Amino acid sequence: MEPGLDYIGVNVGFICHDGNGKVLLHLRSDTCRDEHNTWDAGGGQVEFGETLRDALMREVREEYGCEPLEVRHIAQLDLLREHVGKKTHWLANIFAVRVDPEQVRVMEPDRNLGNQWYTLDGLPEPLHTVLRKVFGEFKEQISMHINGR
Repeated sequence: MEPGLDYIGVNVGFICHDGNGKVLLHLRSDTCRDEHNTWDAGGGQVEFGETLRDALMREVREEYGCEPLEVRHIAQLDLLREHVGKKTHWLANIFAVRVDPEQVRVMEPDRNLGNQWYTLDGLPEPLHTVLRKVFGEFKEQISMHINGR
């Protein structure tokens, strides 16, 4: 049985920011599951017995090698998509996570071709479709959190 395919998967998605209006994105490599060479934020599956917060903290460390300094919940949404010809269903929990930019590293070089900082008005293309959806639907809430308001 596979999460997201055989049953609803639960994940944490996060937009790391510096507290001064910049968000951290990374370029997905061709070893990622989908949407190669697109810009994305972070995220991952919640493991059995793990709280959302614990999953979030683990994923930030695994992907960027730093400790979250401040965490704010932005949204929860159903991601109904198709992957390799199969319907998928994930329940995504999206967070704004303030980090120290000096501590951020590429922790998964096989999947992450590089980290870059951007303003919400200067996002790169192409964005991963899920990230485009999140920025499209929740830009105001994200802006409020990343600018320290």
